[in-house]
Amino acid sequence: MPQIEIYSSPLCGFCHAAKRLLKKKGAAFSEINVLAQPRRKAEMMGRAGGRHTVPQIFIGETHVGGCDELYALDRAGKLDTLLQG
Repeated sequence: MPQIEIYSSPLCGFCHAAKRLLKKKGAAFSEINVLAQPRRKAEMMGRAGGRHTVPQIFIGETHVGGCDELYALDRAGKLDTLLQG
């Protein structure tokens, strides 16, 4: 399984929804709280092509995007494949 990173905020409902889906899939992920670590937000924006909203989700080398994109991948049947590497 590839490394999964999610930039998030504890105040973000979309972040909670994205993490819920990843947990449902049995995917382990590392979470980067940009509220607690504000310097990491600039890092997130650099990796995410300037996007400044959370969540920003990375599966391996793939920038998935946010919660809506993660759920869209799941609906299209592509998330499981991506999670398997």
